[in-house]
Amino acid sequence: MPKPTARKKTAKILKPKYKRIVLKLSGEALKARGSMDNISPEIVQQVCSQIRDVHNLGVQVAVVIGGGNIWRGLSASHRGMERTTADYMGMLATVINGLALQSALEQMGLPTRVQTAIKMDNVAEPFIRRKAIDQLEDGKIVIFVAGTGNPFFSTDTTAALRANEIGAEVILKATKVDGIYTADPFKDPKATKYDRITYGEALGKRLSVMDSTAFSLCMDNKMPIIVFDMMKSDNIKRVVLGKTVGTLVTSE
Repeated sequence: MPKPTARKKTAKILKPKYKRIVLKLSGEALKARGSMDNISPEIVQQVCSQIRDVHNLGVQVAVVIGGGNIWRGLSASHRGMERTTADYMGMLATVINGLALQSALEQMGLPTRVQTAIKMDNVAEPFIRRKAIDQLEDGKIVIFVAGTGNPFFSTDTTAALRANEIGAEVILKATKVDGIYTADPFKDPKATKYDRITYGEALGKRLSVMDSTAFSLCMDNKMPIIVFDMMKSDNIKRVVLGKTVGTLVTSE
């Protein structure tokens, strides 16, 4: 009697929902709670490991990084500094964070490019839309720094602007909470989370998603936003695979 043949196990192919994304990271995400260091190498490694996992799925990844762990222009202006100067200092802080991400990603063997909105040839490439798209299509991770290059605009606005410029399908906004709530969940224990909400509802209920300029840019161009908790392992990958993570802000 012939022996039964063993069935070959076929690996499940993970198919991402999005082909090209913009990941918006706050500068504070790179700082360990209670630490005197502005940038935690351990946290940078954790963040970059998640980016690597998404990149390995074949997803084109662009990153916009803030600088609040080093300098906040708006806060400094409230303390008496001239706003334009304070904002330019904040833009330079994002360059420092972007270089930290690039270093960690390249140590993992991932090709990266840092593109800056403020010219600094010895540090990073200037932002050129067509070049950024070519680099993404070539499999490189592109990190956008120095904001929009203009004062009075946040890195949230940068994320909205760059996402529309490069034809991204979604903005992934990494935060310290797992989505958008009816109220601040740290202050109101009765606050409930939205799994999905429209731009109009978010505006009408005055929910904090992005600053008004960034949010309007996304709403006008129907750019979906997913707000989620960055520090939960594999969350970026789960979002990209279409899992229900955080809160989706959309036009429908």
